[in-house]
Amino acid sequence: MSSKKKLLLFVCTGNTCRSPLAQVIAARLLEKEGLSDWTVASAGLAALNGMSASRQALTVANTLGLDLALHQSRSLTEELAAKAELILVMTQAHKEMLLKILPQYGEKVFTLKEFIGQTGDIADPFGGSVAVYMETAQELQDLLQLAVKKLANPNDKD
Repeated sequence: MSSKKKLLLFVCTGNTCRSPLAQVIAARLLEKEGLSDWTVASAGLAALNGMSASRQALTVANTLGLDLALHQSRSLTEELAAKAELILVMTQAHKEMLLKILPQYGEKVFTLKEFIGQTGDIADPFGGSVAVYMETAQELQDLLQLAVKKLANPNDKD
């Protein structure tokens, strides 16, 4: 049995708001659940490499006791997608765009809501107030708690 960690990859547009928040929230939830065989990363479909998380995302992360200070945005690459065990995107449009450029990874790409049996997109808070970002972070936290439960119990059909 290999001790290689499985990569959970979050993808959004610019990799400065939703996916970095999802990354740090999921990392904390996985740790809390004792799922040490997973590692978490994020990327963007239209990201400029090396950007910090947005000011509002940094503020919200701090409020939640999470740290995005060292976050550097990066573009999704084929290499990164290949390494991922599971790729969770924020919107149906992200999924469609990703599958257009990397169709070979279709079986491991889901919207976050689709992965837990829900429908709909996670709205982009970009340019919004800290309150708007906090709403997004709370939504991510609620959804990711369900996603982590699913990862912890992959054979449950609930």
